[in-house]
Amino acid sequence: MVRILIENACILPITGQDRVIQPGYLIIEGQLIKELGAGSAAPGPYDLVIDGKDKVVMPGFINTHTHAAMSLMRGYADDLPLMEWLEQKIWPLEAQLKPEDIYWGSMLAILEMIKSGTTTFNDMYFFMEETARAVEETGIRAVLCRGLIGLGPEADSGLEDSRRLVEKWHRSAGERINFRLGPHAPYTCPPSYLKRVIALARELNVGIHTHIAETEGEVENIKKQYGKTPVELMEEVGLLELNTIAAHCVHLNSDDIRILKEQGVGVAHNPESNMKLGSGIAPVPEMLKAGLAVGLGTDGASSNNNLDMLQEMRSSALLHKVNKMDPTVITAYQALEMATVNGAQALGLNKEIGSLQAGLKADLIMLDLKQAHIQPIHDIMANIVYSAQAADVDTVMVNGQLIMENRKILTFDEELVLDQAARHARELALRL
Repeated sequence: MVRILIENACILPITGQDRVIQPGYLIIEGQLIKELGAGSAAPGPYDLVIDGKDKVVMPGFINTHTHAAMSLMRGYADDLPLMEWLEQKIWPLEAQLKPEDIYWGSMLAILEMIKSGTTTFNDMYFFMEETARAVEETGIRAVLCRGLIGLGPEADSGLEDSRRLVEKWHRSAGERINFRLGPHAPYTCPPSYLKRVIALARELNVGIHTHIAETEGEVENIKKQYGKTPVELMEEVGLLELNTIAAHCVHLNSDDIRILKEQGVGVAHNPESNMKLGSGIAPVPEMLKAGLAVGLGTDGASSNNNLDMLQEMRSSALLHKVNKMDPTVITAYQALEMATVNGAQALGLNKEIGSLQAGLKADLIMLDLKQAHIQPIHDIMANIVYSAQAADVDTVMVNGQLIMENRKILTFDEELVLDQAARHARELALRL
């Protein structure tokens, strides 16, 4: 079993607002964190010793809502409202996608995520065999699902494909890959279809990843059709009982928040995507006050336009401060929690990842603090949220394996990914 020591570092375990260990050490054995503490570790032997001088060690970021392969569509259809963006631009282009496009788009997204400190992402798309293959090869951790549309010719085949994917890939690649079922949204999956999804999820013992209440138009249309809010409708059909993570949750009332809390639903807050598409501002302070597990997500690179969780943390904190006209809303520590431990809880993985504790998986990152835009350091948490940049991420480890060191990717060929992704994006645009 490989033993790794990180020494002489500032450690942020994200287990309490006042918990900063400096200087500190962290010992990894195999896939797990064995020990961490202040001062120096006991003498080895260790297979690898990493000097943490001028670095902070913290949990890797957990991106709770992505469409990874949409990195191929970055900048393709900007400055449009959601439904126009989807119906007139994105869906026609997605109809031209081939499996190899999904593989290279996913590889590009994973490269971007690793280089900005993300160690786990929660993804919904199609041709998900290709995304699973990319995850397996690169060493990152992911929760994946095939997007399900209950209207149209792929309703039945989508369920069959989801079953096959769960049976083949769930808890695979050293338990780095988990699968869920992915009913897209209340407006694309009628209740009769959702009941079939629920039955399959119960049979396979997996959770749900869906979009809920992203726009005012969605809420109004669901109310007209069913006489209920999207959250009330999802509760009625039973979808919220199944370890569900709901993306966006922008337009909620107090009853919706109560229902989500009672049902134990995790929320993926996507502030930059919601701002870019003009969808609105989610009631995150209210959800946090109610005790909901609210994680952060970037959404796809076509509606963000990056997968940078450091930027997402900053945007979330600043957005809610100005929306409430209250600088105490969403503190730096709360933003860090949303990007790490809250995300793990929202995905039902908080017993494995999300914080630095003995017995949890060694999913961690190291940021280089010796940067002009970070110094001086009066409050390390505030500096990370409000000052740090993606390029400050120096080292990334998942499951105890180094996958980036000194900003060099160790598990795959970065240049090959960049070249292939650019080629596939060009070819995709020519198919229209």
